[in-house]
Amino acid sequence: MTATAFWLAGRQATGETTFDVTSPWDGRTVGQVSVPTEAQVEEAVAAAHAVIDEFAATPAHVRAAALDHVSKRLAERTEEIARLISAENGKPIKWARGEVGRAVSVFRFAAEEARRFNGGEAQRLDTDAGGTGRLGLTRRFPKGVVLGIAPFNFPLNLCAHKIAPAIAVGAPIILKPAPATPLSGLILGDLLAETDLPAGSWSILPVTNDRMPALVKDERLPVISFTGSDKVGYAIQESVPHKHCTLELGGNAAAVVLGDWSSEEDLDWAATRIATFSNYQGGQSCISVQRVIADASVYDRLVAKVVTAVEAQGTGDPSDDATDVGPLVSEDAAKRVEAWVDEAVNAGAKLLTGGKRDGATYAPTVLENLPADVTLACEEVFGPVLTLHKVDGEAEAFAKVNDSKFGLQAGVFTHDLQTAFRAHRALEVGGVIIGDVPSYRADQMPYGGAKQSGVGREGVRYAMDDYTYERVLVLTGLAL
Repeated sequence: MTATAFWLAGRQATGETTFDVTSPWDGRTVGQVSVPTEAQVEEAVAAAHAVIDEFAATPAHVRAAALDHVSKRLAERTEEIARLISAENGKPIKWARGEVGRAVSVFRFAAEEARRFNGGEAQRLDTDAGGTGRLGLTRRFPKGVVLGIAPFNFPLNLCAHKIAPAIAVGAPIILKPAPATPLSGLILGDLLAETDLPAGSWSILPVTNDRMPALVKDERLPVISFTGSDKVGYAIQESVPHKHCTLELGGNAAAVVLGDWSSEEDLDWAATRIATFSNYQGGQSCISVQRVIADASVYDRLVAKVVTAVEAQGTGDPSDDATDVGPLVSEDAAKRVEAWVDEAVNAGAKLLTGGKRDGATYAPTVLENLPADVTLACEEVFGPVLTLHKVDGEAEAFAKVNDSKFGLQAGVFTHDLQTAFRAHRALEVGGVIIGDVPSYRADQMPYGGAKQSGVGREGVRYAMDDYTYERVLVLTGLAL
């Protein structure tokens, strides 16, 4: 098997060692990846730092054209790339196709934003006498090279969310894909290499996690965009408090079903959405539904529908179009989920369905009567596990959502507009989705959390703001 090359300052390169990428479904070797040496990593960082001024000055149409090109090429290669995602990640093929489609949009959105970014804001300064004849012009400029650190669960689209905004603003980027799923990120290099971006403006380096601290601490990489666990994210932030860190971390997202969401049609919709999005990606999404908080007036009816809908989720070979739930990223990940569920059941939780592991696959699982002090109640399970909670009224429901160290997104099933606005004000999360589960994300909207779910926002334009800073130009002696 020929090792897949990495991308060093815009060109393909190979190192002295390799590692295998294996399928979590059947253990087969999906590919072999070449690992950059220390000298090659240094070369990539030095090249990115050297091209800062040149890349920032690149005309907008050049950057936009490159982003448009990647978007179009991703669309052309959708099936091939989706099969690759499914093979290395274990994601069911239908969800993998959706991920490619989202990445197509991310690069297209970035191309659009690149064309209108930095039009500048003019401000009259003669509001006081000392500013007579003066005009302030504010524009945004890159903070420097971006270090993007991507996770395994969306191995293409979350790489896109690092790379595309950086290119849009003219900030060089070094991307570190997840070691478990590097092939999807590396394929972006194939497409970027077909563009006219300056050499050195991008590198994709599949280094191992133990080499990450050295990159994080490198002073030539002043911006860090990390998506992953809260433990690792905050360790990064604490190690480099003087750097700008965007941290997209964990959650234990709640779907609230209030008493006015009570018709059979309402509850069927809620149950279907909850069952689907507690299990999509094998539950390995920061905004998958982990908690259902339902009003007592609809709880029993909803529970029966949720259990039925969860049991209808088809598990199996991720390459099969009929599969809804594939394996977790590894058998160790599935064993951790198994241990957390077993702990909860032994502490008194009631298992309504699921609770079984087969290798890296964990059956879609529903529990109720969850004790408040078990791990499953406090942490992000990152697996196909759903817990059900009965409450009396809106106030108790919202308090239950907020009773968590995390605050990424929440879904609220209600028909009442006033309730929707109260939820928006009361819930300590980064996004509130009305009439649907918390798992909804549009790639152009601001996405990020409160509390221990991170700092900063992704969503193309919002990441562009994170990668840049405002600089004011004051013009003097003007006839305003």
